[in-house]
Amino acid sequence: MATENIIDDLNKGEKLTGTNYDIWHKKITFLLNEQELFEHLTTIMTRPPEGNTTQSRQDLEAFETWSKKDRCARFTLLSCMHDELIDAYKHCATAKEMWDQLRFDFVGTSVTRL
Repeated sequence: MATENIIDDLNKGEKLTGTNYDIWHKKITFLLNEQELFEHLTTIMTRPPEGNTTQSRQDLEAFETWSKKDRCARFTLLSCMHDELIDAYKHCATAKEMWDQLRFDFVGTSVTRL
C-alpha cells in the first residue's frame, strides 16, 4: 500500500525535476527497496562466458534474471523523471550507471526550505 502511494506521488508530480533531487532520492530509494530492486543501484553483473557446463547454464540463468530485474529498476527510475530528463538518462546501460549519473548531476541542486 505504501509503495502504491509513492508510485502515485512520483507519477503525479513528484517526478525528478532537477531541483527536488533530495526528496526524490529518498522516495525512489524506498520504492526500489520495496520492489526488491535496490541492489541494482549498487551492483552490476557482467554476462558470463559461454559454456556447456551445468555451472555455465546456472551462471547464464542468474545473469538473465539479474538483467530482467535491472531493466525493471531502470524503467522505474526513468518513469519517475520528468519527460525532459528521460532522454539524458535512457542511454545508461544499467540502473547503477543511471543512479550514479543522477547523483553526480543533481547532488547539491535541490531547493531546501529554511
